[in-house]
Amino acid sequence: MSANATATARIGDRAKAVPDADRGHRIRLYSLYVLAFASNLAIFIYGFDYYKLSAIDRPFSPKHHMLRPSGPIGLYLGFIGVALFAGIFLYPIRKHWAWLAQFGKTRHWLDIHVLMGLTAPFIIAFHSTLKFRGIAGMAFWIMFAVSASGVVGRYLYAQIPRKVTTAELSMKELQELQEGLSQELAAQKLLPEADLRALLRMPDKNRVARLPIVIALVYMMILDVIRVFRVARLRRSALSFGQSLSALAGFMPTRHRELEKAIRAAADEAALLKRVLFLSRSQKVFHLWHVVHKPFSYAFAVLALLHVTLQFVLGYF
Repeated sequence: MSANATATARIGDRAKAVPDADRGHRIRLYSLYVLAFASNLAIFIYGFDYYKLSAIDRPFSPKHHMLRPSGPIGLYLGFIGVALFAGIFLYPIRKHWAWLAQFGKTRHWLDIHVLMGLTAPFIIAFHSTLKFRGIAGMAFWIMFAVSASGVVGRYLYAQIPRKVTTAELSMKELQELQEGLSQELAAQKLLPEADLRALLRMPDKNRVARLPIVIALVYMMILDVIRVFRVARLRRSALSFGQSLSALAGFMPTRHRELEKAIRAAADEAALLKRVLFLSRSQKVFHLWHVVHKPFSYAFAVLALLHVTLQFVLGYF
């Protein structure tokens, strides 16, 4: 057996596969994202020639009867928007209803919450035929702000370990794995130790503590982007030119299981090091995010309910 083969075998022993309990959830989540994207794209393509018309010309369009807010398609989009609106608020309600908390994991609920929050603005926009006026217009822009802030909130949620002690233990385990990988990879030349050190290099702790909150948030995102390129560089260093091309310059995983396990372990350690380093900053930003996100959410709920109520009172149904 060659030296490289021996090294990769030992790496495989160290980086044993852990059962992926969330694989089914990810598949369902990605499928729902594809469905949401495809549905919105289909509506946009079908109604494009109508949506680009002025308010004066729209009544003369053959699609006006179907796409106007009170038309068959417009109403269905409105009903879907209301359903998404109700579903969005199930996540915060779940925190207060014990019987609802028994179903599923909190993180899975949050993923669906984010999906509905991203989908709802587009559905409501098509329901309104891309015309945002009056109470409905105010509700839409508030909902858009809530959705945009929700993306930031989901990112911050992922940066804060749910239990700090568990995070520290996991980091120690990953540090031990990294030390073993560094020794074996340096000896066997499977992955350059210099590239591993570059992947795990973090900014100074004192410098991070002095950063303004907004700058710290941006810095965290930049480090995440940089890590993607460092992982690609690490992968390229172990591949031939042809293999690098097939892996899209190292940005896509290869079929070498042992190599990918080693790279994944190093990447996970780098991510955990960053989360622990920025933990206090993430917690502070997350607290401020709640201060902004919740009032906007409640304001949107009030305006949306007012809009729906007025439609019933005025006889649009």
